[in-house]
This record gives sequence, C-alpha cells and structure tokens, in this order.
Amino acid sequence: MKRNYLLFTLFIFLFSFIQAQTVTFISERTNKPLPKVSVFGKDGSILAFSDIDGKIDKQALNPSQEKFQLIYNNFSVATLSYSDFDQNVIKINDQVKEIETVVIKNSKPAKYIFIKGNFNAYVTLNNKLNSYTDGIITYIFDNKTKKLKSANIEQYRVFKLVDAKNEKKVVSSWDTSSSLDLPKLKHVGNPEEYKKKWNVIKELKGDRKDQIEVIGAALQEKEFAMFGYRFFDIRTILNMSFEKDSEKGLKDFLEYNEVVYAKLKHKSEPDYNQIISYSNFIATEFNFSNDNDLEKVRFNKDNSNYTTKYWQDPSFPNMQTIFSSFFKDDLKEQENKK
Repeated sequence: MKRNYLLFTLFIFLFSFIQAQTVTFISERTNKPLPKVSVFGKDGSILAFSDIDGKIDKQALNPSQEKFQLIYNNFSVATLSYSDFDQNVIKINDQVKEIETVVIKNSKPAKYIFIKGNFNAYVTLNNKLNSYTDGIITYIFDNKTKKLKSANIEQYRVFKLVDAKNEKKVVSSWDTSSSLDLPKLKHVGNPEEYKKKWNVIKELKGDRKDQIEVIGAALQEKEFAMFGYRFFDIRTILNMSFEKDSEKGLKDFLEYNEVVYAKLKHKSEPDYNQIISYSNFIATEFNFSNDNDLEKVRFNKDNSNYTTKYWQDPSFPNMQTIFSSFFKDDLKEQENKK
C-alpha cells in the first residue's frame, strides 16, 4: 500500500513538472487554443511558436530577454514580462482582424483550379532573423486529380540582414536566404496524402475555421554527416486551415503555414546552429480556368521584383514591419529589378 502511494505521489509530481514546462495560449473570445503564435524576445529573436494545442515550451524563453512580444496573424497582440509566463494559460485578444473572404471569380468547373493569395516567408539562424520575403502568388491545381501543377509568382520583395558574412566553416555567420522557401501547398488538394506512419496529425475545430496540423521528424537520434557538416533534429510542422465544418477540399481552403527546423554545424564548430524556415500563404481568390498559361516572374532570392506597393493593402500579411521594428536599417531590401 505504501509503495503504491509513493508511486502515485511521484506520478503527480512528474505530471505537475511537465505541465509547468508548457504555456498554453488561448483565445479571449472563445477559450480555444491559439496555434501559430510567435514569441519574440526584445532583440527580435523568435523564441517560440505555438502548436495546434496553443502550447509553447517555457524553457525556450530566456529571462534575460525581459520583455516578450506576442505576434499573431502578423500583428503584435501583447507584450509580456518573463513572470507572466508563470501562468499555465495565457489569454490573448485574437480579434486583430477579420478573416478575409476568398473571392470566387468563376464558379463554373474547368480543367484547372487557380488559388491566388498573399505569402510571406522568413528564415532565422539561432532564433535571429536572417532573411525575409513576401509577395503575391497563384497556385494552379489539376481539377480532376487536385494535384498541384505550378506556383506562379506575380510580385515579391526580398530583405536580408546586412551583417551576414558566409564564412564557409562558420555556419553561425551564414546568409541563409538560400533556405527561403515558397509555401509548397503540395498536398492541400489531397490532405489524405499526409496520413503516413511517420507523421502525427491533429485537428482543431474553431469558431470560424478548422485546422489540420501535420508533424514529421527525422534524424532524431543520430546525426547525418556530409562534406564536413553535421545535420541533426529535422522537424516539420505544417498547418492548413479550411472553412468551418467543410469537406476540406480546395474550394474550402483558406491558409497554409509550414515551419521547418534543422540543426546544422561544421565539424570544427562545438555546437549546433538552429535554422528555422517559416512560410505562410493566405488565399484571396478562387478561380476555374481551362488555360494554365499564367504570366509570372522568376523568384530570385538576390533581388525584389514588383510593380505595385502590394504590401500596403491592409489585408496583406506584412511581417516586414514587425521585423523592421527590431532590426531597423540592418534589414535591407534587395534591389527591385522589375
């Protein structure tokens, strides 16, 4: 009896300890979890990103950062002190903007489905922003198979930090803009394709949209070596949003978010460097067409290419303003070669 009591006490202690290591963000309006909340430190480092359960690991937060800014849907929603994270649950006013209605330009079925929208993508190196891009893009899907045929960029901007040195054997100095990646949307038309044995899938039903999270991982126990570099702990967290209570087809698709984590170092470096790539897409137009010949520009990560100030639209997910508030002129736009 005494042994059972001790085991029970130990279990309660461990459960409480584990719970204390996580903080959950929830909506002030609905009391439901808030995925995709970024926690910024005072120096602009992205320290945490909430999962579909609204959870972050408190251990990722460094007390020396003092003040922490919460970013949700590309807006600053709160500024907290380290002691504020002593709470297990933090309520956030997430009504910073209304969900934009996707405009249906042509509802008559045809050979191709066009989904146009706004995107942004950025890469951090050891939690600090290294490069950023945003723009307007159209994805073309085969209407019969719902498979992605092409991604067509209309306009875009690229920003880089000015202090990247690219010393070959010092990964911590690298310009990681080569890791800037457009939102893939590979299986958005066939979400069942994500149901592989190596993926963990969760769903969250919200008051305005439904979300699906897909988590995959590799190199969790052993590193991979190539050309003098070491790779370890590769993880992907993908989140897709659809109309509430819908069939979750392309006509119901609203948003896409993907975060890719990788640890990398040169063999001469003592510690791994954490590289995290974020990419986001918000649908604005849905269209059927029998012609897939769409005008596009080439995505070159060394320059911008735009003809209008698309980022000034209030509905545009302009994370550049958030990053510039931290890095000022050190975050430099690349030349516009329109």
